[in-house]
Amino acid sequence: MIKLRLTCPLALLCAIVACVAFPIGGAQGAAFDPEHPYAVKDDGTVDWYTYNGYRRYHSECHVCHGPDGLGSSFGPALRESLKTLTYDQFLDIVTNGRKNVSTASEKVMPSFGLNANVMCFVDDIYAYLKARSDDKIGRGRPEKHEDKPEEAKQHEADCMPSGN
Repeated sequence: MIKLRLTCPLALLCAIVACVAFPIGGAQGAAFDPEHPYAVKDDGTVDWYTYNGYRRYHSECHVCHGPDGLGSSFGPALRESLKTLTYDQFLDIVTNGRKNVSTASEKVMPSFGLNANVMCFVDDIYAYLKARSDDKIGRGRPEKHEDKPEEAKQHEADCMPSGN
């Protein structure tokens, strides 16, 4: 019983520290629009945030969700999931994880709420996957992207733990 009392406050403290240590989102700030979080020019050039989302997705998410958000035997195709998931639902699942259990299967996505490589850039990952879901960019690394803006550089410096 005593262990339970100590565990709950510790979990709450960890959640508070994570929110302070890793500001959720990205450098897009007030300009972030969950309905259209990406910018793709006629020549195929993507904005920095969508490009960064590609990079971050492929460093953390593709192991389970497959290349380019196409899914795998471990995780669903996020390219399809974002056709129905809202930004808030996406953020909740990434932050807190998800568990779907039935008599035939057990599907578990771990929480990434304490992973700075994900949470500091979750808006960028969403932008990339939303662009894929809306058929605005194809498979593979975007060939052209805008330069990294100063706001993105500052956000990364502020959000990532030192040494990363």
